[in-house]
Amino acid sequence: MLDIIWSLGAFVVTLGILVTFHEFGHFWVARRCGVKVLTFSVGFGKALWQRRAKDGTVYQVSSIPLGGYVRMLDERIDDVAEIDRDKSFNSKSVGQRAAIVAAGPIANFILAIAVLWVMFLIGVPSVKPMLGSVTPNSIAAQVDWPIPSEVVSVNGAETEDWQQVNLAFAAALGNDSATVTVVDENQRSFTKTLDISSWRLGKEELPTFMALGLQPFQPEIYTELDYIEENSPAAQADLRVGDKILAFDGTLMDEWSQIRDAIMAAPGATVELAILRQQQQQKVSVTIGEREFDGSSYGFLGVEPRREAYPETYRFVQQYGIVDGLAKGAERTWELMVLSVKMIGKLITGTVSVTNLSGPVAIAEGAGTSASYGFVYFLGFLALISVNLGIINLVPLPMLDGGHLLFIAIESVRKKEVSERVQEMSYRIGGALIFALMAIAISNDVLRLLR
Repeated sequence: MLDIIWSLGAFVVTLGILVTFHEFGHFWVARRCGVKVLTFSVGFGKALWQRRAKDGTVYQVSSIPLGGYVRMLDERIDDVAEIDRDKSFNSKSVGQRAAIVAAGPIANFILAIAVLWVMFLIGVPSVKPMLGSVTPNSIAAQVDWPIPSEVVSVNGAETEDWQQVNLAFAAALGNDSATVTVVDENQRSFTKTLDISSWRLGKEELPTFMALGLQPFQPEIYTELDYIEENSPAAQADLRVGDKILAFDGTLMDEWSQIRDAIMAAPGATVELAILRQQQQQKVSVTIGEREFDGSSYGFLGVEPRREAYPETYRFVQQYGIVDGLAKGAERTWELMVLSVKMIGKLITGTVSVTNLSGPVAIAEGAGTSASYGFVYFLGFLALISVNLGIINLVPLPMLDGGHLLFIAIESVRKKEVSERVQEMSYRIGGALIFALMAIAISNDVLRLLR
């Protein structure tokens, strides 16, 4: 329950910040162009809080936190007095109206740059993209890889951490090949070319590099127990920290992955473990616990194995000064903008499945998770969603800023406005398409929760 409340709170904060900046972009440029703003609303529906300024603008926070709007004086909607006609939106030039409409998405891009700038000023704890293994029979298994090695670039794009590797492979979706450069522990460079012509991003929720078969480095995991959960099946069987599991029901176990798989495959079963305790071999009878996940039952023991510490040489902090941090924030924002445009194109062509669309539930989960990791990670998530919001709003669909810009562009060519009948029909079609996409995104959210 606390997780839900935390995620909901993070979602409201995230959306509130994004919507406020987006609408402020419209508001600020409209004011500079001499347009009278009637209402500035964060959210839709009934107003929860409202204040009227001296200039007549009503500022309000509404009950449905899924967007917002700036209502401007417009002769096509309002009865406008002669004295106020030059303050109406429709009386402004094509260039001014285009600037007002485009200002919302631009504000989102500026917000992303600012947020990433702050993030890089604070410093982001990161790990190098060290390759630890390759999944057999995967696309990555087409070639031999030096293990361990660091992924330093994908298709020419530098990769400082696994997030950048993930984004670089996402950008490569739909290409015939991907070129990956790695550096081994002796600082020797190797360039590998993967055939990804048949690779499509389907329902899997793995990062792109793991979907291809590249597995990040993991410290050595031993078969010795390092933690026993209270009141767990392991505690009830008197297993102790320091015990080393040798066999599971008579089957020798050399790796923790074997033990983990055997436990998960035996929910509710009573099994015999051979252990080594203080240099003495013993046999312990254990009843495996049972948990439901994704519609199936899995066994659990309530233990954690001993692991090697993660090498400090693989850790680093992405931190920059005031000028370099601003440049890095702008660079990362541009990368996210380009990737967002490419992903929309790949959704249209089918390279990326519509099952990957996410709705408000997934955004809330992402906001809550990133916020729980720490402030800098929440800033990174905020920047990502801000860029996506800006790009989506520029899609030339009626009901979105991009649709308004399209009508203005047509008007600039024809030297007269698009007829109200055509606009009304377009808004209906655009609204239906947006509703359908939202329905798909929300249904994907629900299916993820049910899985």
